[in-house]
Amino acid sequence: MIHVCFCFTDKTGRYSKFVGMSMLSIFENIAAPPPSVTIHILHDKTLTDDNRDKFSYVARHYGQIVNFYNVEELCAEDFANMTKDNPKLLTDTRFTIGMMFRIFIPQILSADIEKAIYLDADIIVNMDLNELYQIDLGDKCLAVVPSNSIAMKKHTHITRHLCVAGLVEPDDYFNSGVLLMNLKLLRNEHRTMMDGINFIGADPRYTHFDQDVLNYCFTKRILKLPIRFNNSVSFARAKKEKTIGQKIYHYLGSNHRSFGLNMSDPFNRLWISFFIKTPWFNADSIGRLYSSFQELRRGLLNSALKVSAATPGKKRAFFIDPQKEDLMKKIFSIQNDEEIILAENEDSLKKLIDAMKTSKDTCTFILTELFLKKKFPVELLQKEGFTEGKDFIRGWELLSEEKGVPFNSYPLVQSL
Repeated sequence: MIHVCFCFTDKTGRYSKFVGMSMLSIFENIAAPPPSVTIHILHDKTLTDDNRDKFSYVARHYGQIVNFYNVEELCAEDFANMTKDNPKLLTDTRFTIGMMFRIFIPQILSADIEKAIYLDADIIVNMDLNELYQIDLGDKCLAVVPSNSIAMKKHTHITRHLCVAGLVEPDDYFNSGVLLMNLKLLRNEHRTMMDGINFIGADPRYTHFDQDVLNYCFTKRILKLPIRFNNSVSFARAKKEKTIGQKIYHYLGSNHRSFGLNMSDPFNRLWISFFIKTPWFNADSIGRLYSSFQELRRGLLNSALKVSAATPGKKRAFFIDPQKEDLMKKIFSIQNDEEIILAENEDSLKKLIDAMKTSKDTCTFILTELFLKKKFPVELLQKEGFTEGKDFIRGWELLSEEKGVPFNSYPLVQSL
């Protein structure tokens, strides 16, 4: 029997479908006759009855097994201490408490289970998972794929603070989305992991909370796996790979653009081919997708109206990411006498606001989508008394794939 764990919290009820899709991909590719896989779902009170029923349906359909564990109840004391000592787990939008549930896998699973595979939800298993499960861990606590292996050569040395601090060698730092766990050994390391949580939680420079905890605790006790056991889709796309292989595909990526609806992309076709077989693909999900397209259409029409209303009698000015300056000049046909403010640092925002105050009645500013890798803070301009459609325009709404700006269909995927 192969034991596989998923750990998550689902406040919106929309996250479970990704777990169900990953779970179904395992069942579709397993070679051994059922029952050969047991899925262990570690969750909290946010798991709805409807989503639980859908997980059970998928398992029954393939003759496999699924078990559910409420971490808040089963590990109440450790859960309470962890969140009390690290309140950002409940407040920081970069984290969800569900990320930390994997720490409790050794304690929650039955003592007769000596090893288990942990998978993130954004994973498609396009191979027989038994290949990973049968790997001999020996005296190692975890079998992992190093982060440097996941990236292309030009991204080889991924900087993490654990590496900067000299606590983990750069070539040893691993991605925690796919783990083969030696539960026999890890059951004796619970205190080690809880101490690791407190160590990582005390320093805001550690930005990958759960991953940093595991790296900190077990950096010298890992077995390194080939990249095919945790193959990054974003880097596969960057390398222009077109052939889908017998691999575990990890749809991790920036700006949530890993999952998309462009079916000319082989990796999008792969995940959608599994998703449409799940009970999450139904009339309701299609209805939500249609509503999202309607909302998108309304947004595009509103953008066009804002542009037509703002242009007459006013000059254009631009707030642009310096890395995209040449591209934006070409897209918007920016003239030499049109003002450009480069979004280089925090001071750039003050410079923009000052310029907008100076030329409030003569210029409309066209804004870049991201400012320092975050969504542009439109609300700050509104607080300063500037009016959208008159004083500024969301320039990113005017761009297209033909202009070299990829369409992000992830919000549509979320609506499914």
